[in-house]
Amino acid sequence: MGIDNLNQLADGLSNTVQMPVLFVGHGSPMNAIEDNEFSRGWREIGKTLPRPNAILCISAHWETRGTQVTAMEKPPTIHDFGGFPRELFAAQYPAPGSPWLARETKDGVTSTAVAFDDDWGLDHGCWSVLKQMFPDADVPVVQMSLDYTQPAQYHYDLAKELAPLRRKGVLILGSGNMVHNLRRVALVSGTVEDFNRPYGFDWAIEANELFKKLIDENHHRELANYKSLGKAVQLAVPTLEHYLPMLYALGLKAEDEAITYFNDKPLAGSLTMTSLKIDRAARE
Repeated sequence: MGIDNLNQLADGLSNTVQMPVLFVGHGSPMNAIEDNEFSRGWREIGKTLPRPNAILCISAHWETRGTQVTAMEKPPTIHDFGGFPRELFAAQYPAPGSPWLARETKDGVTSTAVAFDDDWGLDHGCWSVLKQMFPDADVPVVQMSLDYTQPAQYHYDLAKELAPLRRKGVLILGSGNMVHNLRRVALVSGTVEDFNRPYGFDWAIEANELFKKLIDENHHRELANYKSLGKAVQLAVPTLEHYLPMLYALGLKAEDEAITYFNDKPLAGSLTMTSLKIDRAARE
């Protein structure tokens, strides 16, 4: 698509109704191909969304030095995992890319330089969810990376610069897990098939409930300063990458918007699938 056409597209989208924002607990990659309560939850929430012009996904599974966005026209499906059945590795999500959205994201962020990437594609934090929400793979998708050199507050602040994209019909999707400690996963059988067992350690449930309380009270600064929230949260967030996509979603929340939770369950002891939708309709 030429520059003139890109500009015409941007102008035509400038008055689009503001899109909701999602944070999704993505859990096991098997959710991409299984029919279970979590994949059904994704399908149901997808039915409540206006059709996006494009999707910007911030996934826990793409960490870089600095911030990057995928800029190719045909992003590959990345199978960034091991030990799963062949059926999962055979799964593809051939959604088109969006050089327009990559440019809009780069130009809209002024606090840091955003680089174009032509190598990454769509990792399982992104495509496993979208395969259920938008199974036809006909909505353009761009991923934005997480700068692993920066603290949580930086990412929350950066998210606010993405807000104008919502008025251009862009669905912004954060994909991670509120509680995510794989070193303490409790698998009864020791196999990936057991991963979705609905069970949570006391500390995982405590941390998840505290996160929701702070979210409901709009105490986002405390959530960004998560290390001060006690032992349960330290166990729930041993590393940042799965927590940060939630902060991106919260950074995009306007004062007059409300939050709806879905897939709000623990699994495998040390993870939670708690997900949220941010929009004005939820308040009405």
